[in-house]
Formats: sequence, structure tokens, C-alpha cells
Amino acid sequence: MYYGRALQKRWLKASESFPVLLLTGPRQVGKTTMLKNIREKKRKYVSLDDLSLRMLAKEDPVLFLKQYSPPVIIDEIQYAPELMPYIKIAVDSSGGKGEYWLTGSQQFQMMKGVTETLAGRVAIVNMLGFSLREKSAGRMNLMLPPFTPDDATLKTRRSSSDRPMKKDISVDIWRGSFPALVENPGTDRDIYFSSYLQTYIQRDVRDLTQVGNLQAFTTFLKVCAARTGQLLNISDIARDSNISIPTAKNWLSILEASCQIFLLYPFHSNITKRLTKTPKLYFLDTGFCSYLTGWSSPETLFNGAMSGHIFETFVFTEILKSWWNSIRTPQIFYYRDKDCREIDLLILKDNTIYPVEIKKSATVKGEWARHFDAISRFSEEKGNGAVICMSSEEVPLRPGVMAIPVSYI
Repeated sequence: MYYGRALQKRWLKASESFPVLLLTGPRQVGKTTMLKNIREKKRKYVSLDDLSLRMLAKEDPVLFLKQYSPPVIIDEIQYAPELMPYIKIAVDSSGGKGEYWLTGSQQFQMMKGVTETLAGRVAIVNMLGFSLREKSAGRMNLMLPPFTPDDATLKTRRSSSDRPMKKDISVDIWRGSFPALVENPGTDRDIYFSSYLQTYIQRDVRDLTQVGNLQAFTTFLKVCAARTGQLLNISDIARDSNISIPTAKNWLSILEASCQIFLLYPFHSNITKRLTKTPKLYFLDTGFCSYLTGWSSPETLFNGAMSGHIFETFVFTEILKSWWNSIRTPQIFYYRDKDCREIDLLILKDNTIYPVEIKKSATVKGEWARHFDAISRFSEEKGNGAVICMSSEEVPLRPGVMAIPVSYI
């Protein structure tokens, strides 16, 4: 059974405007499956995982593109960056749209080639694992605007949402969003992630850098997973991983490049200052994160020491998916000031700031929104606030602030 993806209609629409489309994301999130399911019959498919084809693409890109002429899907394009200049020549010559659909799992290598040769000719699209809405297999509307807590957006999400019980959410978080685990509930989650970890380290990690000690990298990965939803402290991570700070910084860039983590920066009206402050670290799949940190069941995870941070990670990634699945780049930040006032997320849209808190509780409390007034110091317009929680119904907390069920995302 093929689960429809929120991206597919938007991808086809973008294909009418750009000659090249690049789909990026972690391994095994369904990039190739989606493209194969939505392609027209005449569109060829070729994967650079095939070593002989990879060699042809690297050594004779002209012959390769002649043999696999557009429209074509080229899978794992990062293995043959030599193709990029020749794709540019081909699309400039033809003037067609949607000729090359490219996929890849390593952003740094791909982006270098894209920015140097295909700027202005390519639409770059990010994909993660299944969202809650995609997991519903058609019960929930996928064609919604990205999440913000404004009245219009909440209305559309309210009218098309499941109301999962606590147990359902805990299973979703523990198993994660990889299609192989969603589409086949009988798949052993631990065996799957053990294999995924080995594949990830043997392929992406070796490809991106010369990591001499793969066991040390695995330890580093687990140390980072234990800190999901928390402020990034490179010194602590390096100490607990028994590596140097420069090595920790280098390895952290590998996790970013291979789409395993997202670094969320604090909000500041001065854009330059945003990028110099300490970010928060989020793993992009809660199932992989909970596997790395050793939680053996949904119940132990949801009642354990990491439960608040893992729930926050889950909600953050769902919001991120809502934007990426709309082929939009979100302006999302966290807030923390010298008075220790914190807000989990600030979503900036159309010069309006929307504050969002995330709470793993079904008992709504008015104090959850107590720090939302902190954003009054900024010049941007102030939008509605929301607290995303385990409540089964909406609960008003104060004018312009609502506690909403996690299923609305």
C-alpha cells in the first residue's frame, strides 16, 4: 500500500515552473518511492547507488545524460556532482520544465554543486518521514497551509484532525516516522534501527568525512540524542563523548548534513545576532532518537526522564514538516531572555510573531502562557499564541491564546 505524501501535488506543481527539482532528506524517508509513484510513464529512473552507473556519470557525464535523457529521475545525485554543469547546459539549451528530478541524502555535497551551477534553475525541496496526517492514510487532509496558530489556519486543521489517545501518540513517538515502520506495523523497531544505524554510519558518515573511530562516532550520536530539545552545549557533548571540541563541532556538522538533526536558533530582531547565539538541538526522527537513548517501549519512554524533551521534539518536527511539505522555508526560533523567560517556539510569518509553547500534559494550566508577553518588546506585529498539549479539546487560556490538541498540527 502506498501512503500518499503531502508533498506530491506541490512537487508536480513546482515541476511545471522549474527545469530541475532536488528532493533532499534523510535516508529511507520515502523520497524515491514518492517520485516513482507520481512520475509519468515516459520518465526514466536511474540510481547512482549502482556503481557502474555512478562511474559512467563521473567519468563521462555527457554520455550518461544522453543515455538517460529527460524526463528522468536521478537518485542519489550527491555521488556524481560532475553531472551538475552538464545538467545546466542541457536545461539552458532545451528550455523545458520538470526535466530532471534529483534526489539525495547529503545536503552539503549537493548544495555545493547546486549553488555553483544550478542557481535559478532548481527548486530545492526537503522531505522528512511521515507526518501525523500522512500516517492517517487518507483520513486527514494533507493539503493544508503550514502550521501557525492564527484563527484561519486553526479552523482548517480543526475540521480535519484525528483525536489520538495518549497511547497512540506515545507509539508514534517511540516508533518514529520512517515509512518502513509506519506501513508495516509488524516490523521489529529495534532491528530496523540497528540496521539503519549501521547503514548510516557505513555510508553517509564515511562519505562526508574521514571518521577514523566509528565506535566513537556512535557514542557521540547517542550523546546528542540524549540532548534533543535542549540547548546545545558543545563542551559537554565533547566531554561525554570523550572527543575534542573541534571534533565534536565537525561531527555535529555531519549530523546536519545528513539530515539527522536540526539546530533551532533564538529569536533576535538583529538577524546577525540570531546566528551567534546558542541553538537548541532537535533530532528529526523521535523513533531513531528513542532507539539511540535505549528506551525499550512507548510506556517507558513516555513516563521517563526524557519524556518532556522527546514530546517537544515530536511537536517541533511535526510543525517543521507542515512547512517543508508545503515547500516553504519556515522562520522558526525559540525565545529566552536575561530574566529567564522562555518560549519554546516563535513562528515569524508576514512580519507577525506567533508564540507557541509545548506541554506533555492533558491537564490545561493558565500559567503555560505566562511568558508570551515577553514578545511585546519586539517591533513585529503580535499574533495569536498557542500551547500544544495532550488535551482532547481546545481550551482558551486568555484572549488570543488557546491550548490546542497535538492532533491539530
